[in-house]
Amino acid sequence: MFDSLLHGLFLGHPGWLWLSFLAIVIALLVFDLGVLHRKTHEIGVRESLLLSAGYIAAGLAFGAWVWSHLGPAAGMDYLTGFLVEKSLAMDNVFVIALIFTTLAIPRLYQHRVLFWGILGVLVLRAIMIGLGATLVTEFAWILYLFGAFLLLTGVKMLLLGERPHDMAKNPVLRFMRRHFRVTPELHGQRFFVRLPDPATGRPRRWITPLFVALVMVEIADIIFAVDSVPAIFAITQDAFVVYTSNIFAILGLRALYFALAAAIHRFKYLKVALALVLVFIGAKIFLVGLVGKIPSEISLAVTFGLLAGGILYSLWRTRRDAAATAN
Repeated sequence: MFDSLLHGLFLGHPGWLWLSFLAIVIALLVFDLGVLHRKTHEIGVRESLLLSAGYIAAGLAFGAWVWSHLGPAAGMDYLTGFLVEKSLAMDNVFVIALIFTTLAIPRLYQHRVLFWGILGVLVLRAIMIGLGATLVTEFAWILYLFGAFLLLTGVKMLLLGERPHDMAKNPVLRFMRRHFRVTPELHGQRFFVRLPDPATGRPRRWITPLFVALVMVEIADIIFAVDSVPAIFAITQDAFVVYTSNIFAILGLRALYFALAAAIHRFKYLKVALALVLVFIGAKIFLVGLVGKIPSEISLAVTFGLLAGGILYSLWRTRRDAAATAN
């Protein structure tokens, strides 16, 4: 099983392809932390937009490289996966904002949490996608389970709509506060500190709310990956395309967080568009037996059209509602 996992994730393409991708990602992260954010500072909307634009440009450039080296079909699948992952992760932005609010993490230190969270995403997504690639290779019928799961998830999103998140009752947060020594206040940008134990007075290692936020952000990503990873496997079973499109989409969205968090209320109806995208992608798997494989360009066009429609309608509707309230 382990050999199959390695083959599914790494050996489907030459090793230099993987090494090139990892080198690009590492270079981007080193430049981000070592140059742009060498000194801790609060990230504003303008900086967030510029940083995100840089990551998106890098992701699209890599997509063009995939297109030229692996062919137009792989390039289309990469762009579709990139778009789907970035859109599905929009919900994650709202949850991350709730985590930071609940734990009283100031904007000054939020970038540190998001940056180190990316390293966890690189590893966790590699494991999940490697496992998914192995299952699809060994059991082709697993794609039908992915399709059914996406259909049910999309329909559920359409029927139930938004559900409020009560982060204070989150079981992970309650578990960490109950079983670990968590400081009641921040200690700058440190994840761990040594402080006297209230009972014995002996120095003990404590975790700070900043580390609690990091753990919760990572767990939130795992939960959202349960939707996004099957969605991209329903588009393509190429583990290289799945993983690279996932990572570049997440890099850009984390950079865009500081701009999106302030305007997330403007995307009120994007949830409906995301639900329709999941239904479409899930239905594709079952339509193959009836109409054959749906071309990648059609998948990309439908996905883009649904998401663009959801964003434009959200912006128009929330602006109209705000104007009506003002009058």
